[in-house]
Amino acid sequence: MEFCVFGAGSLGTLIGGLLARAHDVTLIGREPHVSAIKRGGLQIEGKISETVSPSAMTAVDESLSPDCAIVTVKAFDTETAARELTLCRPDVVCSLQNGVGNEAVLAEQHPTVLAGTATYGATLDPGVVRCTGIGEIQLGSPDGEIMAPAERVGAAFEAAGLNCSVVEDMPRRLWEKLAVNAGINAVTALARIQNGGLSAGPGHEIAVAGAREAARVAQHNDIALTESAAVEALERVIDATAANDSSMRQDMRAQKRTEIDAINGVVAEYDDTPVNTTLAALVRSFERERGLRDR
Repeated sequence: MEFCVFGAGSLGTLIGGLLARAHDVTLIGREPHVSAIKRGGLQIEGKISETVSPSAMTAVDESLSPDCAIVTVKAFDTETAARELTLCRPDVVCSLQNGVGNEAVLAEQHPTVLAGTATYGATLDPGVVRCTGIGEIQLGSPDGEIMAPAERVGAAFEAAGLNCSVVEDMPRRLWEKLAVNAGINAVTALARIQNGGLSAGPGHEIAVAGAREAARVAQHNDIALTESAAVEALERVIDATAANDSSMRQDMRAQKRTEIDAINGVVAEYDDTPVNTTLAALVRSFERERGLRDR
């Protein structure tokens, strides 16, 4: 298959780089990362060691004709991704983003949209992506139905050696991922600790409370995610990614805008969510002080 990855940051570059082992891949990213790939290819290091040669560019080119566009931008850039991808009209658009609701935004511009989660860990330097954890990709319909495009894209992922499964309960899995992120990201970012720092102690208590609140909000939205299931998923991810810096910690360290609105902020929109409300307010205050947001 022919893929393009819109948002070649850490995760997008890793997924695109691994797909390039078996498919034609174009990474849409920023400088100096794009120029470094053009000069010397993409170096994959860490848990996976390989050199691949995907195409790379800083904007969607009308000459592209991907079978599948993988969207890995931050949630606040989803509308931009949807609009710019209309220039190449991919057959399928697949979101591997944080938060819920990205698929609906993409579907406003594209007829066939898949939802996905990815638990691979990655960090990025120009021309080099480091795999910090081998995870799993899950794909499916945003509505929870089996779709032929999901089967086709999933098979292409597996052909490139990625751990991938096509599932029927994608809505629940998206909320489960949101609950995990609600428990991990802001807490590790504010405490300046790796994910493993939440395995015990006061940070663990806050993470569990945040995940439980997210599960209750999921239930309010008719998603069958119990609090115990959310906490079990949280514990698994903390253990599996103990040595990882969360994406939000990486963003705050780099003085970049985070995805707080799409994670804890989503939960905080509902009543009786004091932990997520507090975490969202603290991270938003950090961003506002640095001119990264207006409110």
